[in-house]
Amino acid sequence: MEHITLLLAIVVVTALVFDFTNGFHDTANAMATTISTGAMRPKAAVAMSAVLNLVGAFLSVEVAKTISKGLVDETGIQPEVILAALVGAILWNLVTWLVGLPSSSSHALMGGLIGATVASIGFSGVNGGVVLTKVLIPAVAAPVVAGVASMVAARSTYRIGANIDEKTGRKGYRAGQIASAGLVSLAHGTNDAQKTMGIITLALVAGGAIAPGSNPPVWVIVSAGLAIALGTYLGGWRIIRTMGKGLTDLQPQQGFAAQTGAATVILASSHLGFSLSTTHVCSGAVMGAGLGRKGGVVRWSTATRMFVAWGLTLPAAGLVAALAEYVARQGDWGIAAVATFLVASSTAIWFISRRQVVDHNNVNDVEDENATTGESEPAGVVTTAIAAVTPPPAGTVAAAPEDDDALKSTIPAPATATGAAPSATV
Repeated sequence: MEHITLLLAIVVVTALVFDFTNGFHDTANAMATTISTGAMRPKAAVAMSAVLNLVGAFLSVEVAKTISKGLVDETGIQPEVILAALVGAILWNLVTWLVGLPSSSSHALMGGLIGATVASIGFSGVNGGVVLTKVLIPAVAAPVVAGVASMVAARSTYRIGANIDEKTGRKGYRAGQIASAGLVSLAHGTNDAQKTMGIITLALVAGGAIAPGSNPPVWVIVSAGLAIALGTYLGGWRIIRTMGKGLTDLQPQQGFAAQTGAATVILASSHLGFSLSTTHVCSGAVMGAGLGRKGGVVRWSTATRMFVAWGLTLPAAGLVAALAEYVARQGDWGIAAVATFLVASSTAIWFISRRQVVDHNNVNDVEDENATTGESEPAGVVTTAIAAVTPPPAGTVAAAPEDDDALKSTIPAPATATGAAPSATV
């Protein structure tokens, strides 16, 4: 094995911690729709996803090459920069997990790496062309492509299955959901596990343990695959709840369409070396599938909060990483301070999360502010205004003010063509 210094060992361990958080943060990408539609039990779903994430980690190293060789100048940075980048990425993952927002672990890592590199050697250390073509453009295009593909797939699925018995169709689509969820998990392993492989490889190059331009060593591939699989098995239940129930209500047909569309986009991008966000892809696919059913809706208030988190990911992780790099470069005490801050912050976030536990037992229990009216969101201004001026149903009593002596009146039922009131039916 390569010569590993104490600092390099700390960086590698921190990278595996990030990989672990990436696993439970992104479990929703593969399994949220499968769990929300009841196609699989929650624990069985995350177990299957964990195994397939591990398998997927061994299928390709193209994304790892993008991270380790293309995003920043690997010859101009030190291990402290990698440590700072990971601190920014981990804390953003934990904060967004705490509030249940499906943000991008990939962009958190890239934002942290860019911020720490800029703080260390300036903007010259960042390859802007790679950031634009293989990070920013896919970040915008991927959810749109996945959303459109899933919407078309969902509508086609309903048309094709229009004459199929409903019970038989639901069983078939649930089986299809399980297969497509497995495909998404496999694709997630080929894309997201490689990001940690790339960052560890970059740290090994920065620390002089391996030569520049080297591919990830076998032990890096194995450890990264195991870390993301373990995180996936524990399940990011808060984000699974948001992705499965918070964005839209999905039927098995829509779940199948969403997962198939997402898996196709992720696998294609992994083959091309695009380090896109699986969260962006899967979220776009879920919203597209939600609009693919007649009468289907997307809860845009939830989607808006998610979009805001997406926009903040790169700069927020980058800012934290830049501050961490400034402290870490001060010497041994700076590295110890950064590591202590990471452990203390992570522990505090975990304790806060225990105030309201979300796990496999209550992941599908969504609090509905308007459960009695059947609405999934609070009534808007237009809805409230219409309700205020709409007359009460026939036969109800209009309440008079307490200080008014006027008699209470009853609104008569509309007459039929013959002038008689319609008779009630039971």
